[in-house]
Amino acid sequence: MSRATVKGYAAAMKPDLAQRDEMIIENLPLVKYIAARIAGRLPSHVEVDDLINAGILGLIDAIDKYDPTRKIKFKTYAEFRIRGAIIDELRSLDWVPRSTRQKASRLERAYAEVEQRLGRAATDVEVAEHMGMGIDEFNQMLCEARGIAILSVDELRGEGDENFERNLLEYLADPETIQPDVKLNLDQIYQIVADAIDNLPEKERLVISLYYYDELTMKEIGEIMDITESRVSQIHTKAVVRLRSKLIHVLRLD
Repeated sequence: MSRATVKGYAAAMKPDLAQRDEMIIENLPLVKYIAARIAGRLPSHVEVDDLINAGILGLIDAIDKYDPTRKIKFKTYAEFRIRGAIIDELRSLDWVPRSTRQKASRLERAYAEVEQRLGRAATDVEVAEHMGMGIDEFNQMLCEARGIAILSVDELRGEGDENFERNLLEYLADPETIQPDVKLNLDQIYQIVADAIDNLPEKERLVISLYYYDELTMKEIGEIMDITESRVSQIHTKAVVRLRSKLIHVLRLD
């Protein structure tokens, strides 16, 4: 089948207006779920409804651009687009003060420097001492960094690499469908992330696992670990800042 024939086939399979509306209604719970999980890591002044509205636009974009001839499930593609639209909305709102961004960057650099020097995961006290502050001030900085560590796939994409998103989606659906050199690059990224998670302290690794893999809420995780929801949030922030410090160093995201 020629490329032109494939494109024509894909266009013919695009949903009509009635089907489009039905798909929007059917996937609204997915939008609300993703928005709520992202909102859970953000300051209270960020409105969940704003995130949901952005997510709906991402869903519509996914419906319009979804190519059923590719070996990618619509739900996988939609989640990607919804999350990206919400993160784009957060960027446009510029909801994080510059001072908070600077503090988060200081934390990331501190973790990277201490852990590179020690060759292991750094403790709170070690990072605080490296930053020349007490543990209370360090914990306050962690609290202020809550929500800053939201990575978009765009941040992993090389400058001018318009094929990264398509390659990533194809990789998620079927790694064998993409070119070996591209697969190797994406394999390396996922391996870096996996290794970084494996090297997290036990509590941080558990929170990451329960939150992202088991998709539990912060409250549910707190009940399992017998700690407060705010403590879970602090552990999550610390884990993500630690992971970002490794990704920024290896992938040169800064």
